Amino acid sequence: MEIVILGTGRVGLRTARVLREEGHELTLIESDLAEADHARDRGFEVIEGNGGREETLQSAGIKDAAAIGALTPDLNMNFAACSIAKHHRTWTVMRVDRDYREEVYQNYADEVDEVVYPERLGAIAAKNALLGGSIQAIADVASNLQVVVMRVTEDSPIRKYTIEEVALPAQARLLAFGKAGESMGIPLADDSVAVGDRLAVLADFGVLEEVRQLIVGERRAPSRSSA
Repeated sequence: MEIVILGTGRVGLRTARVLREEGHELTLIESDLAEADHARDRGFEVIEGNGGREETLQSAGIKDAAAIGALTPDLNMNFAACSIAKHHRTWTVMRVDRDYREEVYQNYADEVDEVVYPERLGAIAAKNALLGGSIQAIADVASNLQVVVMRVTEDSPIRKYTIEEVALPAQARLLAFGKAGESMGIPLADDSVAVGDRLAVLADFGVLEEVRQLIVGERRAPSRSSA
């Protein structure tokens, strides 16, 4: 797949590396000469110029590209690039620099197919590490909704129940269910819940802790050895 990446900074260059490893053809756009040379030293084809201008995008082959990732810290440049690329029927992905802007562009910008907020993705990874192996945040669907996968533990109040008997909060929905060691699928009413099973849930942030207490169980205070 031919892909154009706008920006060769921290986000753009890392994204380009992953895509190259998967065999995609890449053209990078960078306005900073030093950054452009840095990317070239790593074997990338780089077009120097303002990625928010049509002539620069044309030089990068936007007409034949399957997708563009506008991943610079400059929100205006990113949006301009996506707007131009959309006229060529190119799939557009735009980086935003603030959480609230993601929802704005998803709701009102037809020129943008996907919006990414790298800081949020980093926060999700950190959250997963902090919460340990029983909870994994998958994605933020909206500013107030998150998809999480939770593993049933010995402390779970719902173990030995069936899916039909599991009563999640009103602002949470069960999306998928998987027995321990098996792939996840559509939850069935008579599926029994046991230790090690996984449940994928879409939940409002306000009820995530309640969902966690149901599926994972209460946190146990660490024991202290006597002196």
